[in-house]
Amino acid sequence: MKKTNLLNLVLLLATLTFSGVCYAQDNKPTMNHVAICTHDLKRSVAFYNDVMELTKIPNPFHDTVHQWFAIGPGNALHVIQADCPAVAHDINNHLCFSVPSIEGFMKHLDQFNIKYGDWAGTYKKTQLRTDGVTQIYFQDPDGYWIEVNNAK
Repeated sequence: MKKTNLLNLVLLLATLTFSGVCYAQDNKPTMNHVAICTHDLKRSVAFYNDVMELTKIPNPFHDTVHQWFAIGPGNALHVIQADCPAVAHDINNHLCFSVPSIEGFMKHLDQFNIKYGDWAGTYKKTQLRTDGVTQIYFQDPDGYWIEVNNAK
């Protein structure tokens, strides 16, 4: 099989995997992707690629205003460049990621000068849930809130 045909097959499979609504065996909807709007796709791609260390996946639209990232088995983050309304994002609406070491991830954020803290916004302070999970919160370049925790 030629390289271009193989590449097209891989892109088609990725598109089918990460597009549309997936249904579990019991016909209940399952999570497929989360979409967020950005003013500057390059800046957001750099943030999610470098700071959050997410892996880019093929863009089914093949254009310059969308980028997709894997965020878990069968789940994706869809970043869309558009004329987003200028709104303050509420911390109650956030994306959440888990890491093996919250302390290690905080050091990683420090390398990028990302301001993070607890739920109340106390700089460089962690939040301890009653179940023992440690959390931090920070914002992406467009102000979307992100929680990172050490939940297993």
